[in-house]
Amino acid sequence: MFPTVREVLALDPVRNGGPRVVAAEEGLDRPVRWVHVTEVPDIASLLRGGELVLTTGIGLPGDDAGVRAFIADLAEVGVSGLVVELGRRYHGGVPKVMSAAAHRRGLPLVELRRETPFVLITEAVHALIVDAQLAELRATEEIHQRFTELSVEGAEATEVVRQAAELAGAPVVLENLSRRVLAYHTAGENPRLLLDGWEQHSRRIQPTGRTAYHADTGWLVTMVGARGQDWGRLLLRCPAAGSGVSGGSGVSGGLSGPGGPPLRWSILLERAASTLALGRLIRRDAEGLERQIHRTLLTALLDGSQPVDEVAMRARALGVGLDRRHLVGVAVRFRDAGSGAESGSVNGVGGVGPAAAVPSVDSAETVQARLRDLAETVGLALREAGLTGLASPLDEHAVGVLLAVRDATAADPALNGLLAALHRLRRSEPVPVVVAAGSGVDGVREARRSLVEARQVAEAGRRDRRSDQVLRLPDVGLAGLLHLLREEPRLQVFVERELGALLAYEARHPRQRMLATLRAYLEHGRNKSAAAAAVHLSRPAFYERLTRLGQILGVDLDSVQACLSLHVAVLALDEVRARPPA
Repeated sequence: MFPTVREVLALDPVRNGGPRVVAAEEGLDRPVRWVHVTEVPDIASLLRGGELVLTTGIGLPGDDAGVRAFIADLAEVGVSGLVVELGRRYHGGVPKVMSAAAHRRGLPLVELRRETPFVLITEAVHALIVDAQLAELRATEEIHQRFTELSVEGAEATEVVRQAAELAGAPVVLENLSRRVLAYHTAGENPRLLLDGWEQHSRRIQPTGRTAYHADTGWLVTMVGARGQDWGRLLLRCPAAGSGVSGGSGVSGGLSGPGGPPLRWSILLERAASTLALGRLIRRDAEGLERQIHRTLLTALLDGSQPVDEVAMRARALGVGLDRRHLVGVAVRFRDAGSGAESGSVNGVGGVGPAAAVPSVDSAETVQARLRDLAETVGLALREAGLTGLASPLDEHAVGVLLAVRDATAADPALNGLLAALHRLRRSEPVPVVVAAGSGVDGVREARRSLVEARQVAEAGRRDRRSDQVLRLPDVGLAGLLHLLREEPRLQVFVERELGALLAYEARHPRQRMLATLRAYLEHGRNKSAAAAAVHLSRPAFYERLTRLGQILGVDLDSVQACLSLHVAVLALDEVRARPPA
């Protein structure tokens, strides 16, 4: 925004004075904020820093100590430089004590060897500053206009980032709060050099404030978000101080201060961040309305609240054709992480699996927000995979999709494409999901059967560790069967017959966690050493507990048949406890 001392020395009124730098030439790239003429030694108190001071020296101190104090005061207040015209006070050159003091303080000192009207210098420099300020205003106006257009157009994040990088002539990166790159533009630089090891590099960029410059790494950073919820950071890499910037449609330029970026870059970054936040809100609001309509249609198919023909017609109006298509119900839900099969985690002394899991403390609002985010991700995955279908939350646990494909042969490739897109979109998310599909059908009237089956498979497979495939009914095996039968009274009678004595004992002695011990023993194939390690017990203590278990249950735990029956009962107990009967 401001000219440097070097640029001022190149102006004609200054060149006519025969300028010669006598001290601190390395400081010539300091910006000149204003020009001030003085002939008194105590001028420093009237300055604010960034001024180029002009003087003939006639009022300066005659003693060495006074000259040193004058130079020290100017350096302390942060002036850009001192220009001394020779001929009135100093004839052959400035005093050595002045040049030595300026050199020691790093203050650029310039002598004019010919008489020069100071008014011509001040006019030329101030005109340069005003022109730069006008250019700054024009560049700022271009920034606002450009990003206003992008906001109105609903531009994607990649386009917003590209425009920001081109306006600045410097690399720009958009990342989420996990330091994963969402979009970037290198402004002509090598992408590999920019992005290799990005997460580690990004975590070192920790400026203070919502928009701030991190001098150690050279990145200008602003937060991205709205409604008090930040979801990412936008970063712009600044060049070294004084190096200037190439390109940039008039927005780029030299730095406005030592080591700091121009003010317009902060404006640019904040406007880009606002455009990104607004675009996300608009898309989420639009997506939310569309998802509500999808949910209405899926609910109508499940409960029969609307005629099937009307559902098909409304779906067609949304751009989702269901007629004469092969339909596949899909359910996506978060995988349970509390089972012994899933993680082998221990809660307390030997507490393994859902029977010993600590209940979730998530509020209903948190659960609903997480489900909405999952529904949005599923919708994005459908678009990314080029698929057509209705998608919305089915209940408090799962997001449902009614996928419409050309024919039965296209079902598996479509499901695999949806699964791959979900993995890409959720690669930074900590909680994995289960993707399940029902049997395909060839008409809207049969869609309910496929959706119900998908939801049942997803619930039965909620502890399944396989994340590289879409689960079908055959994939969930015994667990799937038990899930389907969980409300069957005969299954509940079987559980009580096999485990009733143990459950009653554990109700009286909850700290002993006998059911958890039995679960570990069965899940480790009756391998006592592995089971003892899983529940963090010594082998003698585990053997003693097994003996006690056998006495409580009245069975021989070395019997394969007895253990098989008990294992089925434990799995059935999990399904019965998972959701109370309606």
